[in-house]
Amino acid sequence: MSATPVIIPQANPGAGYRALQTEIDAAVARVLGSGWYVLGAEGRGFEAEFAGWLGRAHAVGCGNGTDALALALRALGIGAGCAVATVSHTAVATVAAIEMAGAVPVLIDIDPLHYTMDPAELEAVLARPPVGLPPVRAVIPVHLYGQAADLDAIGAICARHGVALIEDCSQAHGATLSARKLGTFGQIACFSLYPTKNLGALGDGGVIATDDAALAERLAALRQYGWRQHYVSDAVGVNSRLDEVQAAILRVRLPHLDAQNACRGAIAARYDAALAGGRFVPPARRAGAGHVFHQYVLRVADRAAVQAALRARGVGTGVHYPVPVHLQPAYCGRVALGPSACRATERAAAAVMSLPMYPELTESQVAAVCEAVLSV
Repeated sequence: MSATPVIIPQANPGAGYRALQTEIDAAVARVLGSGWYVLGAEGRGFEAEFAGWLGRAHAVGCGNGTDALALALRALGIGAGCAVATVSHTAVATVAAIEMAGAVPVLIDIDPLHYTMDPAELEAVLARPPVGLPPVRAVIPVHLYGQAADLDAIGAICARHGVALIEDCSQAHGATLSARKLGTFGQIACFSLYPTKNLGALGDGGVIATDDAALAERLAALRQYGWRQHYVSDAVGVNSRLDEVQAAILRVRLPHLDAQNACRGAIAARYDAALAGGRFVPPARRAGAGHVFHQYVLRVADRAAVQAALRARGVGTGVHYPVPVHLQPAYCGRVALGPSACRATERAAAAVMSLPMYPELTESQVAAVCEAVLSV
C-alpha cells in the first residue's frame, strides 16, 4: 500500500516562485541578455538595496550562508588558534563554517523556551573556558526559527569579555528586537539566501552586512581569491560569489519581504488560535521581539506518531533539527561543550516539529492544517 500523498507540504519554494513568476522571469531574462553573469550590476544593486532595507552601511553578497559565516570570521582575523562559541541546536552549517575558518567550535546549550543560546551558559564558558580550548574570540548566536536570541544579555557578555559578536540571521530576515532589525546588533551579520528562507534565491546565496567599511572591503576581497587588484591576491581568499541571476531574483523578492513576513505572522496567529487549550502549546515569543516565523515549531512528545497522523491527513511536517550537531557522527566526541553538555538541546531535538509555513499558503490550506492538528 502506498503512503498517503502530502497535499500541503511543510515548505514550498515553488509556490514562492510562481507567486512572482512574471517579475522573476523578466529579471532572469534581463541577466541572460546582458552577457554579464558574475559580480556585475545586479549584484551591486542587490547589495545596496539589502543594506538599505536592513539599515546597515554595507552588504557583501557571497555563495551561500555557510560561506557568509566563514568569511565573516576570516575578515575578523579569527581562525587557527581561536575558539568560537555557538549552539548545537542549529543547522550544521553554523558549526561547519567555524571549522572552515580554521577555528574551534564550542557549543553552548539553549534556552528551552525560545531555542536560542543560553546567556548564562555563555557567561560561564567565557569566564572559565573548557580545558585545552584556545581563547574564545567570537560568539555566533543563531536567531532560530525567525526570532531573536537574547541579544541584550549576549551582547553585554561579549562586550564584557572583549569578543566579537557575529549574528547568524539565516532564519530571521526582517525579525526585530526592541523594534530594531536583527542583523544590526553585531559587528557582522550573516544571512543565508537558500530557497526556503524568508528571503530566498532560486539556488544558493548568502549576504554579509556590516557598518565597518574596512571590513566590507576585506569581505569583498576574500570572497574572490583575496583580489583587490584583478588577478592579484593580496590575501588567501576563496571563490564564493553571488551570481547575477540569483542577485536579480533577490532584487525582485526583497521589496515583497515585509509583506510576506506579515503573511507568515497571520498564519502563525491562525495556528495559535486553533491550538489554544489543546494538547500542543504554540511557540513562545520573546518579549520585545518581532517574530517572522521562518518555522512554526511545536514541541511534541510522540513526534513520529503525530507526524504520521498528520501525513495521513495530507499535511507535511518537518523537524528542525533532529540530531544536535554534537551528536552527529562528524562531530560527536570531538567538539567542546558547555557545562550542561547540551542537555536542553538534546531534549528539544527529540521533540520539535514544524508545521507548514510559507506566505503562499491559502486560507483553505491553513484551515486544513488547523483541522488536522486538532484531530490528532
